[in-house]
Amino acid sequence: MAEDTSSANNRGIITVCVMLATIMQALDTTIANVALPYMQGTLSATLDQVNWVLTSYIVASAIMTPPTGWLADHFGRKRLFITSVIGFTIASVLCGLAGSIEQMVVFRLLQGVFGASLVPLSQAVLFDIYPKERHGSAMALWGVGVMVGPILGPTLGGYLTDAFNWRWVFYINVPVGILTAMGLSSFMKETKLQASSGFDWYGFTTLSVAIGCLQMMLDRGEQLDWFSSGEIIMEGVISMTALYLFIVHMLTAPRPFISLALFRDRNFATGLLFIFILGLLLLATMALITPFVQNLMGFPVVTAGLVLSPRGLGTMAAMMAVGQLIGRVDPRWLISVGLGFTAWSLYAMSSYTADVSMQSLVWTGVIQGLGLGFIFVPLSTISFATLPPELRTQGTALFSLIRNVGSSIGISVVIFLLARNTQINHAELSESVNAFNPNLHLPKVAQLWDTASQGGRDLLNNEVTRQASTISYANDFYLMTIITLAALPLVLILRRPQSRAKPAAAAAHMD
Repeated sequence: MAEDTSSANNRGIITVCVMLATIMQALDTTIANVALPYMQGTLSATLDQVNWVLTSYIVASAIMTPPTGWLADHFGRKRLFITSVIGFTIASVLCGLAGSIEQMVVFRLLQGVFGASLVPLSQAVLFDIYPKERHGSAMALWGVGVMVGPILGPTLGGYLTDAFNWRWVFYINVPVGILTAMGLSSFMKETKLQASSGFDWYGFTTLSVAIGCLQMMLDRGEQLDWFSSGEIIMEGVISMTALYLFIVHMLTAPRPFISLALFRDRNFATGLLFIFILGLLLLATMALITPFVQNLMGFPVVTAGLVLSPRGLGTMAAMMAVGQLIGRVDPRWLISVGLGFTAWSLYAMSSYTADVSMQSLVWTGVIQGLGLGFIFVPLSTISFATLPPELRTQGTALFSLIRNVGSSIGISVVIFLLARNTQINHAELSESVNAFNPNLHLPKVAQLWDTASQGGRDLLNNEVTRQASTISYANDFYLMTIITLAALPLVLILRRPQSRAKPAAAAAHMD
């Protein structure tokens, strides 16, 4: 699909609409997290039950992301976009009105189903309404919603829950959804339908089962002690079997659910590896730093959100800068700079203690935000630079799916390592807590941690746990530093978008 010239005449309004849709969906990946304890009380749910509020949305969204390309081709991108926005908005209202945990889970499933298409459709629309030389700027705008939404979600969710109640976490979507649907209906042009090919039900079913079981395994693994649980083993086996069947089918079917042509494009295939790592770094870092400042440093939820929000400001600043630079600087250099910033910030975080200053938290967050912003925009641009226009919608859907899978895997891995290493570190530190340790007999220490009393022993155990957790957080941040640096060689595989162009036309193809 070439640049949509009719929609390009209303480019500004359409850009605002797709940005609103992107922010609305991206926010909902994290905004509900801080409201879970309040939902649990109102809906009379157990901890295991209330976690389904997150799980149901993630699973539904993951399963319904891949069909976005087919649905857009066969029903029209505009119809699908507007239907998704309206459905997401109505589901948000229903979530806010839910009176039981069963209703909430069902409505969150609906929210995930309708919200799955919003991010890939937004990216595909911006690629079509902007000329090739402005794709970098378009991706900078789009990236603000995708990257900043999850970062600011806990802050906004904490404020709404504290100032009003948890139901406003969902009601906030209503005005945004109405404005978006009205704008798209009035100014976006419909795409041509491509209804010649049938739907690959076998491919969709096997991929859906693989993704759904993987998400279930990752989300419930920590609660059920991973592979000591029969449920987790079953979900893992089913996921791997379904993925194997899907891959075999994709390689042999004449018209598979996901076109093999996507993987023949070197930039796009490499971009999938990069976006997987980026998804891992973005939300896994948030999954660690949020409980760090709340549990170890004792910040209330609103204060914690304010301390972490500069990360989003760094991301926005980087994206705006990259939007101007990407037409003049090799995108691979920008990605390398972003990886450097991100690695530096994660390495600095690996030295955090529970007494780290608020200034250090803010500045490290800003540097990390800058790094992620410098990676995301040029990566999105260069990944799609050589992809044929007719594969864009399918490509953006797969791009979003891999990013979300990376986020899920990253969160599960770091939380698992955090819990396991805290236990190990606690056991090792406890070996020094005995009657033969002279430090425990110092007057001030003995007064605070009196091992002869139950209260003193409890305080001492709390301090050992606190130090064990601090070491575990540091180990996780250090591991992510290594992962970030390990991604650097992938930059060498990427091909400059203008490499095939003639020198005289190179500037026109710089994106």
